[in-house]
Amino acid sequence: MQFQERYFEDYAEGEGRQTLGRTITETDIVLHAGQTGDFYPHHMDAEWCQTQEFGRRIAHGTLIFSVAVGMTAGDINPLAFSYGFDRLRFVKPVFIGDTIRGKVTIAEKRPHKRPDLGFVVERLEVFNQRDETVLVCDHLLLVQRQEPLGAGAES
Repeated sequence: MQFQERYFEDYAEGEGRQTLGRTITETDIVLHAGQTGDFYPHHMDAEWCQTQEFGRRIAHGTLIFSVAVGMTAGDINPLAFSYGFDRLRFVKPVFIGDTIRGKVTIAEKRPHKRPDLGFVVERLEVFNQRDETVLVCDHLLLVQRQEPLGAGAES
């Protein structure tokens, strides 16, 4: 990782980046269950899962979310910070042995109530090895403006 200063004005809607793949393992699921306390049978009980719709254990949605966010983290921008995530959806299950990859696209830029900041919305899409969407969410960044609104800068 490296530092890369980018002001609000430096982001362009539609620009994006993609990650390499990462295979989800049983170890990932067991560690996540231990860290979160989520030992639901959907993730931990192979015999019970055989009686359910998917027929096998599924990875925690929160595991896939955290792995994908980590995969998409790149350069550190000291002019921006994460404001949180919106519209998080677990679209399809991820199974042990599935390989996921992420795609981030700048979906929107909008003003913030502080004239020296702006919102940059990154759309995160996560796909499995069959190119099926398994997770979607919006990452909100608060980014410093090069020129505050009202000082000749555009929104």
